[in-house]
Amino acid sequence: MNKLDISIIGVPTDYGQARRGVDMGPSAIRYAGVVERLEAIGHKVQDLGDIRVSQTLKNAVVDEKLLNLEEVIDVSTALANNVHAVLEQKRFPLVFGGDHSIAIGTLAGLGEHYKNLGVIWYDAHADLNTPETTPSGNIHGMPLAVSIGLGHERLVRIRDFAPKIKPENVIIIGARSVDPGERELIRQQGIKVYTMHEIDRLGMTRVMEDALAYLKERNVDGLHLSLDLDGLDPLYTPGVGTPVPGGITYRESHLAMEMLQESGMLTSAEFVEVNPILDEKNTTANVAVALMGSLFGETLV
Repeated sequence: MNKLDISIIGVPTDYGQARRGVDMGPSAIRYAGVVERLEAIGHKVQDLGDIRVSQTLKNAVVDEKLLNLEEVIDVSTALANNVHAVLEQKRFPLVFGGDHSIAIGTLAGLGEHYKNLGVIWYDAHADLNTPETTPSGNIHGMPLAVSIGLGHERLVRIRDFAPKIKPENVIIIGARSVDPGERELIRQQGIKVYTMHEIDRLGMTRVMEDALAYLKERNVDGLHLSLDLDGLDPLYTPGVGTPVPGGITYRESHLAMEMLQESGMLTSAEFVEVNPILDEKNTTANVAVALMGSLFGETLV
């Protein structure tokens, strides 16, 4: 296994959704020993700390279809610039959220470096809503749509280009809560989805083999993992804001991470939606760090 130069970027924001606490996710992940774990595997880890997130709302009038828009734009722009700078240094960006709206910034920072980036979206949700389809106005339900070029122009155009990724290079794994507008968009855009039905029927080994083979056939020049902890069943990750029963198991998730590591394709990753306020003894952050161990080459023997 190649030893990596990893740069950690924390994004302490909860502006993409309505439940407080997820802004403490990066601290919880660090407290769970992520730096020590990655260094024990043999990687060189540089923790860049957290990007600065304003605690003061700018919106004089709240747009019910785009809650905290100005704040999300600010955070996404700062994160995109940080990710871009990490890649300029030939380092591996590892981003800790924060809610899943941060993926807007992560993918904006990656998009200039990869012309054909593949994305594995490990999540209970599709995150493909737009202002026209959103049932809540929460932007953490929109980052994948924004990244393929759909949504509010200022979100779509962060770092002045769009789209950031091609919809046919996206694979969603673990979906089990998909809104009607998202289902239509999945069909229109040709996005590949492995719901819990496929995982139950085929098994995680087959799902990951098929997903990685598909991305290789697409000749992707990089692979980003965007992992929402609610992709796992809430039995294993109680500290998430939007838990959905019937999810991926702890062991299946380790297998998926191990197979990603063995593929040699991974070039960046983010772990999001750890909410310590809703958690039990930092269980969810501990799961996140354990999965990172498998993703970055930790072995049992």
